[in-house]
Amino acid sequence: MKIRDCLALLGIRSKPQAYPYEIVDFELRKEGPIQYAQWLHPAETRKVVCQEGVDELRKFLAPGDVAVDIGAHTGDTTLALALAVGASGCVLAVEPNQFVFQVLKKNSELNAGKLNIIPLMIAATSERGEFLFEYSDAGFCNGGRHQGISKWRHGHAYKLTVQGENLHDYIANHFSELQSRIRFIKIDAEGYDYEILKSLRAFILKQKPFLKVEVFKFTKRMQREQLYDFLTESGYDIFLVESDFNYRGPQLSRTQLFIRKHYDVFCVPKHSRDRAASNAQNRSDC
Repeated sequence: MKIRDCLALLGIRSKPQAYPYEIVDFELRKEGPIQYAQWLHPAETRKVVCQEGVDELRKFLAPGDVAVDIGAHTGDTTLALALAVGASGCVLAVEPNQFVFQVLKKNSELNAGKLNIIPLMIAATSERGEFLFEYSDAGFCNGGRHQGISKWRHGHAYKLTVQGENLHDYIANHFSELQSRIRFIKIDAEGYDYEILKSLRAFILKQKPFLKVEVFKFTKRMQREQLYDFLTESGYDIFLVESDFNYRGPQLSRTQLFIRKHYDVFCVPKHSRDRAASNAQNRSDC
């Protein structure tokens, strides 16, 4: 941990600071011109929108499908998902951080006619209420609810009050017409992923969407085992995400939970077929 992080944890912190964004243009082979709002926070990595990333998502998503991006941040994954499901589909982009939400909202407004993004400034929590999330710096670049992880381990000293919602209930109350079309859920929640999955258990068991879930670098073996057991007991095969261009890397067993310090898993309902294969079959039948 850096000295400045230790000082921040001891209460010596900088004042909150907001950062602007700039619009970046990309030319995709199939999608054509695409714009992306790049957040200018100094710790934010430059995002690149690639055709290969959209094509990978189309292996299991089709036009008209609905995806949920939990921990959407600026919306880089949100945008790729939205392009994959098209304007007839929809992405619910969940991001509670008010400092980054402005960028996510801008990304939801760009590329009119090509996609449909609904930004939601809420956190996915087990119950409705206000919660304290911890972030890495005064610009609130990275962070979340580090439940069960010591502050001296995660090192995030800047606290932000956010609005939490039980996402199962929230979607049922506000987007009931979209529920049956949800085919994909991404969760990137800094170790809080298992708690979010538990809050969505009834929906997951009923609808069996594809899941992309973060295995956070500071989670212990017990937490990783809980996450793995939940997914397998819910009827999923679990694969290592190699990159944004290869979601289905090697299948993981319970003994491989520390295959990497920090990684994502792609969870496929047992006996399911790739949506791309189904789409190809449908086209050949026409």
